[in-house]
Amino acid sequence: MTTHFLDRLFSPRSIAVFGASQTTDAVGRRVFDNLVDTDFSGPVFAVNPKYDRINDHICYPNLEAINESIDLAVIATPATTIEAIIHQCGHAGVKAAIIISAGFSEGQGQGLKLEHAVVKAAKQYNIHILGPNCLGLIRPSIGLNATFSKNTAAPGQLALISQSGALCTAILDWAAANEVGFSAIISLGNAADIDFGDLLDFLAQDHKTQSILLYVEGIRDARRFMSGLRIASRMKPVVVIKAGRHQAGSQAALTHTGAMMGGDDVFNAAIQRAGVVRADTIQQLFAAAELLATQCRVHGRRLAIVTNGGGLGVMATDRAIDLGIELASLSDDTIASLDKVLPAHWSRSNPIDVLGDAAPERYKAAVNACLQDEGIDGVLVMLSPQAMTDPDACAQAVIDAQQTSSKPVLACWMGQQLIASADRLFARHHVPCFSDPESSVEAFACLARFYENQQLLMQVPGPLSSHSEPDIEGARLIIESVLAENRQALTTAESRAMLHAFDIPVSLSIQCHSANEALVAAESFGYPVAMKINDRHIQHKTDVGGVRLNINNAAAVRLVYKELLEAVRKKVPDIKSFSVSIEPMYTDPFGRECLVGANRDPVFGTTIVFGAGGVKVEVLQDTAIALPPLNTFLADKLINQTKIAAMLGEFRDMPAVNRDALIQVLLRVSEMVCELPEIESLDINPLVVDERGVLALDVRIMVANHVKKINRYDHMAIHPYPTHLTRQEQLADGTDIIIRPIRPEDALIEQVFFRKLSTESRYFRFMQELNELSQDMLIRFTQLDYSRELALMAVTMEEEEEIEVGVARYSMNPDGSSCEFALVVADEWQHKGIGTRLMNALISSARQQGFSLMEGEILTSNQPMQRLVESLGFTVTASLEEPSIRLASMHL
Repeated sequence: MTTHFLDRLFSPRSIAVFGASQTTDAVGRRVFDNLVDTDFSGPVFAVNPKYDRINDHICYPNLEAINESIDLAVIATPATTIEAIIHQCGHAGVKAAIIISAGFSEGQGQGLKLEHAVVKAAKQYNIHILGPNCLGLIRPSIGLNATFSKNTAAPGQLALISQSGALCTAILDWAAANEVGFSAIISLGNAADIDFGDLLDFLAQDHKTQSILLYVEGIRDARRFMSGLRIASRMKPVVVIKAGRHQAGSQAALTHTGAMMGGDDVFNAAIQRAGVVRADTIQQLFAAAELLATQCRVHGRRLAIVTNGGGLGVMATDRAIDLGIELASLSDDTIASLDKVLPAHWSRSNPIDVLGDAAPERYKAAVNACLQDEGIDGVLVMLSPQAMTDPDACAQAVIDAQQTSSKPVLACWMGQQLIASADRLFARHHVPCFSDPESSVEAFACLARFYENQQLLMQVPGPLSSHSEPDIEGARLIIESVLAENRQALTTAESRAMLHAFDIPVSLSIQCHSANEALVAAESFGYPVAMKINDRHIQHKTDVGGVRLNINNAAAVRLVYKELLEAVRKKVPDIKSFSVSIEPMYTDPFGRECLVGANRDPVFGTTIVFGAGGVKVEVLQDTAIALPPLNTFLADKLINQTKIAAMLGEFRDMPAVNRDALIQVLLRVSEMVCELPEIESLDINPLVVDERGVLALDVRIMVANHVKKINRYDHMAIHPYPTHLTRQEQLADGTDIIIRPIRPEDALIEQVFFRKLSTESRYFRFMQELNELSQDMLIRFTQLDYSRELALMAVTMEEEEEIEVGVARYSMNPDGSSCEFALVVADEWQHKGIGTRLMNALISSARQQGFSLMEGEILTSNQPMQRLVESLGFTVTASLEEPSIRLASMHL
């Protein structure tokens, strides 16, 4: 595929407007006027059987009457007419349509039926639809304004995708006043066909787009959304603003778009994992996009503040503390350096007050000293114009200092008239400048979040992270037996067995059905013991008075058993029989109570939770959320997002806990939810952790029947690294090779592999002259979403280093059911069977993923490749459109 499937939408050569009208305030008329009154170079045809002309333009009754090829149809007719129009477009060869019409609300049964019929018709002809119920599309670089908005957009490098057409018009008005340009503005509407994922995939490769902005109300398909988001954010900055952060707003969004909302904290976790920055306001949205577009980058959260006014420094410090930005500690060398250039009564700490009479030289020396300090990640330089201040000269001094370091320098020149020329000076030299301390610190926080989230994006853990294999089959059999009994809640014994299957330490427990049995169990363990009610109908034992702790003697065991019986029957009168579990009491004074759990979000699927545990968990609400799969880096990051993380280290007389053991529990829970999609929720609370290790004192697991899908990880928003596809092979000459999926860290050996290919091999692979893989291409080739694309590398070891000798890959086609393959083998490794082995592994993986067809393009001159794929069962035919191309296809 040489072009993206949305090229006809974004770069049409001709357009037909259905519903063009003579009525000046009609939607169809507004769309038609916007198209013909702009700089769009192609023909625009009006289609409406009611009219012969629209002003000076011929109006056609249908597409057939036009008798010319049409790339894009823009439809503004009643909803009931659109299915027939799509059939008309299909017969005419139209491949893209924008449906502006309303009347397809998911809240109305008839509207939903109409929408399904339109989408079904479009799929029949491979037509891609934007909308319905959308504002349309603007592509300023080609003069395309296919909207009914009274505003248009200037050309620029920002792309906006919005689920709200009204917000698009407001942003257009705001952008015009602020001289902000766009590469594209896209209104999604109902997103019946084209969704966030498709548009992000296109914009990631669009050379006219430098940064991407999203306005999100709800997500229909989390996997497609995350896939597109991760692809785009690897290539260019993506900034998201989300409506419906609170419950009332979520309900409004549900009514507006028909998309299901997930929890806002889960959405946060998802976009962080995708390497994306979130904004809270429209102003923050554009400020973040413009800041990130400058390539200004930071590698930590330690900020130094240089100011000529103490009040400004205090304001910036307050905002930094609010945002979790660390005020960097100045090193002894930095303080000594500053002592030489600043007055004797300077602050000698951060913020660095260079005083109100600071000359340009003082500013330059202070900034230089900060940039050379290894404990500082970025510098914020602030100026309040005072009688002794030269704002322009000080700005130039900051610019000169900034050029000596790769660390980011942000400016805050307060005022308006006196600093106007300095503001322009900063802009010319691409130094971000802000008008107030709060915005300045927020900008640095944005850079820090971007860096941290990009680190999360690079993590591609597999489903199993442990050294020892868990007993997945045993755990699955437990779940199957529970579901076979039409139960959702596992008993205490079943839940503990599940943890044992994944090597999570669990406290010992004996189930007792009488006071005497309880006494025997307590004596066996030794005192003190804990006694807990155990019944499948009771989910939270403490809510019914079903937990007693620190029972110290035999008489107390009998008494507590009786009290538990009475308390539970008082709270749950219908209970017929139950047991009491006896457990040794955890007595280590250094233990900290934590919560580790998993929950099923309605949008993003399974999530993992960590936080403060115990009976006060709902009150404390100190938890953080992450999307599985996890690895050590991600698990450690999850822990650090909570307040209880500060209590896990050494403080007062408390030794530091065994953090590695805690991380292992998080990894094991990740494994459980990856491999067992039936798990709806899991709560290990409390999980006590001390200097020796961890111990689960109580666990609750809920399960539900899971719809069997072809892909074993379809219940997850992020596909794990497919470790199970790794295999060892031996060539006929005895050479050992490993075939494995590609990883982000393979970019270096991928580039080396490409550079060693002959000119002919490169041309056969890419069908064009290509001397070097660009950074964007390397990212695209090595940072994959394994649910929609896969690259299998063949590597061998030479001097304890991996050497790439071949790679085969497939990528999903827009229809979602077929994929396109590519293969290349290093010249010196050809004719050894590597290509056959790679292709067999690729075909097998595509089958497992549920693809029905694999296809590819081969140059007619590439006879060895044609013979190889034919030997594997592909059908090779001539291309009707391009004689130099042969088409290979295989039904899987």
